[in-house]
Amino acid sequence: MGQVYDKALEFKRRHPGGVVWNLKDHCNVVEKHLNPGEYVKFAFGGQKNEKFYEFFTTCVVVLTNKRILIAQKRVLPGYRINSITPDLFNDFQVYRGWIFGRVDIDTVKEVVQLSNLDPKSLVEIETNLSEYLLKMKPDMVCEVKKSEN
Repeated sequence: MGQVYDKALEFKRRHPGGVVWNLKDHCNVVEKHLNPGEYVKFAFGGQKNEKFYEFFTTCVVVLTNKRILIAQKRVLPGYRINSITPDLFNDFQVYRGWIFGRVDIDTVKEVVQLSNLDPKSLVEIETNLSEYLLKMKPDMVCEVKKSEN
């Protein structure tokens, strides 16, 4: 299979408590939209909604060396893909519930809510998002250090 599916399946095997289905189709959507020279650093599946009881908005989230991609292959023909470039990525928050976890990615235009995640996976997701944010936006880190001095 492709690099996206391999990473997403590896994550799903490590953290089987999350709700994600149709993973292969979601990953195929991302594979179509990868640009030349773009490669996958981290991938995981979840639900693109804020409500834990909605199971029909499953998606795959992929961190590449250039951007964040969120892809959903619909049951009916068609798909949806969101691309978050580093200049639009502001911040994120991680919530841990009793059964599921949630990650909110704050962008300039909207807040992308990813729910029904395995609570044990939240540390790994947070670590990868933090490293991505620090690597892709080093100018923000320099500005913070300058303001502290």
